[in-house]
Amino acid sequence: MEFFIGIFFVIWLALFVSIIGRNIAEWCKNNASPRLSVDARVVTKRNAVHHHHHNNHTSHSHSYYVTFEVESGDRMELKMAGREYGMLAEGDFGVLSFQGTRYLDFIRKNETDFPPRM
Repeated sequence: MEFFIGIFFVIWLALFVSIIGRNIAEWCKNNASPRLSVDARVVTKRNAVHHHHHNNHTSHSHSYYVTFEVESGDRMELKMAGREYGMLAEGDFGVLSFQGTRYLDFIRKNETDFPPRM
C-alpha cells in the first residue's frame, strides 16, 4: 500500500512541477515578445467555468477568452479578465494590443475606420 501512495505522490508532484514550469515558460516567452497593436475584429467570445470541491465546499472560477481576427485573416484567442470580456461584443472593430499570448488592450473604432469585413 505504501508503494502505491509513493507512486501517487511522485506522479502528483511531477504533474504539479510540469504545470508550474509550463506557466513560467509562457510568462517568460510573453515578456520576451514585442508589444504589438493591430487592427482587429472580435470574432467570438467564450468562457469556461471551473468547479472546485474542497471538504464539502464547492467553489467556481471563470476563465474568459476572446477570438480576434486581424487584417491578414489570422485569428488568435486571448485570455482576459472578466470585466474586459464583458465590455466586448462579437463584431466589434478596433485596435488590439497584445504581447505574445497576453492580452493588453482593445480600443474600439468606428466601422468606417476599419477595412471591409475580413
